[in-house]
Amino acid sequence: MSKILDGKIVSAAIKDAVSKEVETLKNNGIGVGLAVILVGDNPASKIYVANKKKACEAVGIKSFQYLLDESTTQDELIELIHSLNSKKDVNGILCQLPLPHHIDEQAVIAAISPDKDVDAFNNLNVGKILIGNYDFLPCTPAGIIEILDYYGIEIEGKNCVVIGRSNIVGKPMAVLLMHRNGTVTICHSKTRNLADVTKNADILVSAVGKAGFLTEDMVKEGAVVIDVGMNREGGKLCGDVCFDEVSKIAGYITPVPGGVGPMTISMLLKNTLTAAKRQNGR
Repeated sequence: MSKILDGKIVSAAIKDAVSKEVETLKNNGIGVGLAVILVGDNPASKIYVANKKKACEAVGIKSFQYLLDESTTQDELIELIHSLNSKKDVNGILCQLPLPHHIDEQAVIAAISPDKDVDAFNNLNVGKILIGNYDFLPCTPAGIIEILDYYGIEIEGKNCVVIGRSNIVGKPMAVLLMHRNGTVTICHSKTRNLADVTKNADILVSAVGKAGFLTEDMVKEGAVVIDVGMNREGGKLCGDVCFDEVSKIAGYITPVPGGVGPMTISMLLKNTLTAAKRQNGR
């Protein structure tokens, strides 16, 4: 039976460390603030924004919320971002995705100052991550690395397979594993004989977004299985991995919920703290 990689435990440790540093900054007259922008009434996005506000308050980070109507134009949104770029009490800016169809996500991401881009989506930050000279890391991949480190799982020399090539998880995850000297293969919808590739993985990351996608026959015995999926099936939250069967053969596995999910917000808090420190010469 697999050892559970409990993201809640790791997340709590990170939040505790962030809270202490935020308090130290406050004692030196430096506040930490995060602006979160939500356009429209996407129910899932509303929940994510509310959770981020709650997490900020728990560690002493001031949360600025901007809830905009679905009809907000791209120009209006970018104008707001430009105003936040110049606000000294706003250290990080996050625009909740997805945006309404009439707004170009890439244009909006490009408008966020790289110094306040706590999602690490801006092209400049993406390039810095690629060469290994970065200020911020994308929250979900960074959270996965934190989990592996917390449980003492070595990456160097391991065969690492990432299923999914999104800009938010798959691609940056592969880069971070390479920075740790893992040998990385990226799989996607056009990969042939997928199971033949995944069965060679010492560390297997599934970021597909399809419930029950990863089955027992796709996993090597003793592998580390990281489930990034956040799917709903029958009203219940579940991951990409068939947990009951894969957990019988994997060496380590993240559950859903309670695995990677809690880490994403924790890393957002950590990035916001980093931004505040850099902006104040700390």
